[in-house]
Amino acid sequence: MSMRSINLSEKSAAAAPIVGNRHSQQVARAVSEISKALLGKEHQIKLSLCCLFSGGHLLIEDLPGMGKTTLSYALARALGLEFNRIQFTSDLLPADILGISIFDQNTAQFTFHPGPIFSQLILADEINRTTPKTQSALLEAMEERQVTIEGETRALPEPFFVIATQNPVTLAGTYPLPESQLDRFLMRLRLGYPDQRAERELLEMNTERDKLMEVQQCLTIAEISEFRQQSAEVTASSSLLDYVQRLVNYTRSGEGFHYGLSPRGSLALMRASKTWALMCGRTHVVPEDVQTILPFVVEHRLRAVADEDGHTSASLVQRLLNEVDVLT
Repeated sequence: MSMRSINLSEKSAAAAPIVGNRHSQQVARAVSEISKALLGKEHQIKLSLCCLFSGGHLLIEDLPGMGKTTLSYALARALGLEFNRIQFTSDLLPADILGISIFDQNTAQFTFHPGPIFSQLILADEINRTTPKTQSALLEAMEERQVTIEGETRALPEPFFVIATQNPVTLAGTYPLPESQLDRFLMRLRLGYPDQRAERELLEMNTERDKLMEVQQCLTIAEISEFRQQSAEVTASSSLLDYVQRLVNYTRSGEGFHYGLSPRGSLALMRASKTWALMCGRTHVVPEDVQTILPFVVEHRLRAVADEDGHTSASLVQRLLNEVDVLT
C-alpha cells in the first residue's frame, strides 16, 4: 500500500525534534532571540536559518512594512555577522556594490575601496528596482563566493549570505529577475501579516528599534561553520532518495508544468532537507523534512503552462505534495 504525501498544514510526530539535541537547542535559542524583534514569525525565522546553514541565499517577496529588514538585522545580531544593506535603485551601478579603485595622489597608486558586498550578511533591498546589469553583479558573488574586479579576483568573507527583497505587487519601474538569477536563491518565502497576538504586542511596544536592540548574539561563526559541515553529513536512505527523484521527475513530466526542476534545483532540495533534519535534532532525513522544505525551495523554480487556467507555482507544489507517493 502506498503512502501519499501530507498536506502543508499537517504535522508529523516523525519530524519532532529530539529533546536535548545540541543542534536543535542552538536553533531554538536563535529563533527565540530573533523573535524578540520579529514577533509571531517563528517558522519563517527557522526557514531563514535553514537557508543560511545550507550555504544558500534567501529571496523574500512581500509588501512593504512586513518586517523584511527587521529579520535581516535581527539575524545579523543573533549570529554575530557583519551586516550591510544595499538599497537597489534604477541608478545603482555595479561599482556601487563591488567597489572601485581610486587613485591616491600621496602614494601615486590606485587603492581599492571595497563595496558593501564585502560583508557576511547582505540585505539587497528591492533588488528588482535596479537594472539587469547591476543585478548581474551579484551573480558571481552569490555562486562563487568571490568577485572579479578590474581583472583581480577577491574572496568574500565566510559565511556569505544574501537576503534579497522585492515587492510582488508594485511592478511599475521594476526589472523582473530572470530565471538564471532566481535559481541562485536557495529559498523564497513570504512573511505575511502578523497574527492578532503579535500585532497587539507590536502596538504596545515603544519602538521597533528598541526590540531590535534586545536581540543578543547566541551563535558564533565557528558554530555556524560546524552546523554547515554536519548538515552535509546527514544521511538519506535509498527510499528517501527515490521519493525525491519521483518529485523531481513529476515536475518534468506532469501536466501543467512549463518546465521541470533542474539538477541544481534537486540538489538544493536535498541540501535544505538535510539541514532541516539536523535542525530538528536528527541525523537522517525523513519525508516530512522534504515536504516541509519543498514549497520554499522549488516554488520559484517552477512555472505553470500558460494555457492552464488557475495554475500557479504554489498550486503546482501542492500537486507534488498530494499526488507523488512517498512509498511505492
